[in-house]
Amino acid sequence: MALVLLQDVKKYYFLGGQEIRALDGVNLRIDEGEFVAITGPSGSGKSTLMHLLGCLDTPTAGRMEICGHDLSQATSDQLSLVRNREIGFVFQSFNLLSRLNVVENVEVPLIYSGVPGRKRREKAESLVRRVGLEQRMRNRPTQLSGGQCQRVAIARALVNDPRILFGDEPTGNLDSHTGELILHMFTELHQAGRTVVLVTHDPDVAAVTHRVIEIRDGRVQREYDPRVAA
Repeated sequence: MALVLLQDVKKYYFLGGQEIRALDGVNLRIDEGEFVAITGPSGSGKSTLMHLLGCLDTPTAGRMEICGHDLSQATSDQLSLVRNREIGFVFQSFNLLSRLNVVENVEVPLIYSGVPGRKRREKAESLVRRVGLEQRMRNRPTQLSGGQCQRVAIARALVNDPRILFGDEPTGNLDSHTGELILHMFTELHQAGRTVVLVTHDPDVAAVTHRVIEIRDGRVQREYDPRVAA
């Protein structure tokens, strides 16, 4: 089943009266259970593509379906609803709230979903244990290492049981050893049945996935299986 379906998707911006074609006719399908990397150089359009796939924006033209929802011309409320219910997002910069402790950070998406307090806390604590931070539940982000912050971010991304887990340069702010540990977590999540999509410029990150989609000049340049290419 297709969780992501883009048909001739275009995204244009206007800066100083000049038209910028960030995406210029992208056709893409990602099926349930896939492990995918989206790669490309700076300015290729991969960040714009991730914004669309993560329901943070809508295309200028073309058809965009995410988890069966036609979002080609969605309102901000419609995007927000799908984003909260269907998508988990892990960012390079973690995006944790410094005033909240680990469990409270993981709880945040459940607050927007209207989950009662006690159930929120139980689910958040369960996921914190799952990512190996049971000894850090009451710590704030400033008391954690980069790798620990990213594990909190992964727990938060999983708390609404999303159908797709997106990682936007998820190892970009980490040292190589910690980055390997985080990649191993994404691999385990995929092996458990989760659909995982990673946006990266790092070939070592792309190499752990099962399909690489290379973006250049706002288009899909090529697709390949890195396991075969190796």
